[in-house]
Amino acid sequence: MYEAGIEAFLAIIEARSLKKAGEMLSLTQATISYRLKILEQEMGAQLIERNKGIQQITLTAFGENFVPIANRWYLLKEDMKKLQNNGYQHCLSIGGSNSLNTYVLPPLYQALSRHSPEINLTFRTQHSLELWEAMERHEINVGFVKMEKSAPNITIKPFFVDEVVLLRPAANIDSALQPIHPTELNPKHEIYWNWGPSFQCWHNHWWGSLHPAYTSVDIASLIFTLMQDPLQWSVVPLSVAKSFVGSKKIVIQKLLDPPPQRTSYMITPVNVKPSFKDSLNILNKYMTAIFPEYIHS
Repeated sequence: MYEAGIEAFLAIIEARSLKKAGEMLSLTQATISYRLKILEQEMGAQLIERNKGIQQITLTAFGENFVPIANRWYLLKEDMKKLQNNGYQHCLSIGGSNSLNTYVLPPLYQALSRHSPEINLTFRTQHSLELWEAMERHEINVGFVKMEKSAPNITIKPFFVDEVVLLRPAANIDSALQPIHPTELNPKHEIYWNWGPSFQCWHNHWWGSLHPAYTSVDIASLIFTLMQDPLQWSVVPLSVAKSFVGSKKIVIQKLLDPPPQRTSYMITPVNVKPSFKDSLNILNKYMTAIFPEYIHS
């Protein structure tokens, strides 16, 4: 396809006249007209109406239909130029659950963003089940989730194990911070965040499924927004609790008979595309350095 003609055609559309299109491209009006004529001959159809005495251009029906094609061609040409100038570039599309992206994965994301040569990184935040589905649709290269699931085309590896603790305002805590048993906690004062099935089972064991919490949240950050009353409390993974201790008068307290530890997982495709293998190797290097529980095989 005639590159100079498409460039002239798009300039004419933007400028709405041949003369102004020439000024945009630092070309004479005659050159713009010539390039447009050659493009029309190649396309076998007229793109722009020629009306004497009328300054502004009018597209033919064929020209109207050709506009999106010309735009796509131009963008493709620009992408090809970038590829030629930059050569091969590592790419990673990563998805993570909200609490993992916020409280666990920042050191990994920072390491990847500093890597040389640069990695083209795309991040997204979704619920764990949605990330499994995104992986099955090949929308992401890597997912970080809080739940196990069986899928024939997906590899799952544990990478982070989190202790579970009690979080509460410092005003109501003995300085010794002795471990506390769930039976000593009043469920009326709980800020409830359901961060996984194992926690839900533990919670139902102590307080029953028929007595929902008075205050429930769907993301961890709301716990710290709402925790104002000295009697309030919440049970959360340690990684979440650590990020807020010190920013408010909130303390961490160990639980007697606590919930099971929270295990987080990394998911990747079983069949890794050749273009993604180098990027995955870089990711695995940082995973091994940052997360002791992660075992790359």
